[in-house]
Amino acid sequence: MAEPAAMREIIVQAYAARDQGRLADLMSAYHPDAVFHLAGDKQALAVAGAIEGHANIGAAMENFIATFAFSNRHIISMIFQHDRAAVHSRFDVTFVPKGISFATEVVDLFRFADGKIIELVEFADTAMINKVISG
Repeated sequence: MAEPAAMREIIVQAYAARDQGRLADLMSAYHPDAVFHLAGDKQALAVAGAIEGHANIGAAMENFIATFAFSNRHIISMIFQHDRAAVHSRFDVTFVPKGISFATEVVDLFRFADGKIIELVEFADTAMINKVISG
């Protein structure tokens, strides 16, 4: 069973790395067999769905970092149970290609193995993401 303090530290460091565009530091938080899943309908938003494996997640995160800049993250709440954590956060997003900015909230569900993130399911405003990308 993972300790809440250790999980919290990994999550906070991973968020900071993501927000600052430090891909290598972000990926150091992920287990080699990790899965990242952006919850949502893949037909409505092409980037929704699961990405499996460290290399594939790294490639996707590199694209996400280049496309969506995050700033002013505020963690609203964190809940820990066994090897899992749930995090509700609010932050500003800039869609870099069009310079469009908006505030959003997400809920991330983490599962840990061997001191790393082995699964992350992210619940984001996919309708807003789709609107910004397509509009």
